[in-house]
Amino acid sequence: MDAEQLREIQRPIKQRYRDDPDAATITLRAEGQLSESEVACSVATGQALVEAGLHPATGGDGSLACSGDMLLQALVACAGVTLRSVATNRGIDEIRELREAARYRPARDRFKISLLPRRSRARRRRRSGCAGSSSCVR
Repeated sequence: MDAEQLREIQRPIKQRYRDDPDAATITLRAEGQLSESEVACSVATGQALVEAGLHPATGGDGSLACSGDMLLQALVACAGVTLRSVATNRGIDEIRELREAARYRPARDRFKISLLPRRSRARRRRRSGCAGSSSCVR
């Protein structure tokens, strides 16, 4: 799709939103079905039925989708579609050009969010044999 095709598709939609701002408000819904036999929840995505369960770090066996991963994937998809839409609308063929024009540089550091107090993390590392090891992910 090129910029003109996108504008043609969006023109009547944008006009309707200008004429009736309430029409631009949508309600998104999601429903899940709890499993009766496992610690899991089935969610219809619109494309498929996904069964989410515990992450292996919390006792899952890895056979089910992780709801945390699903959340991050949804955020990445939203950002990617938005970025691609803006790039197409502006006639930018390469996303790299858009990123460089915005002077965006990805973070070089890795961040890890942990809800455990420091002592608990240290204890966990000792139990797993990672205490002081350079091969451990921190």
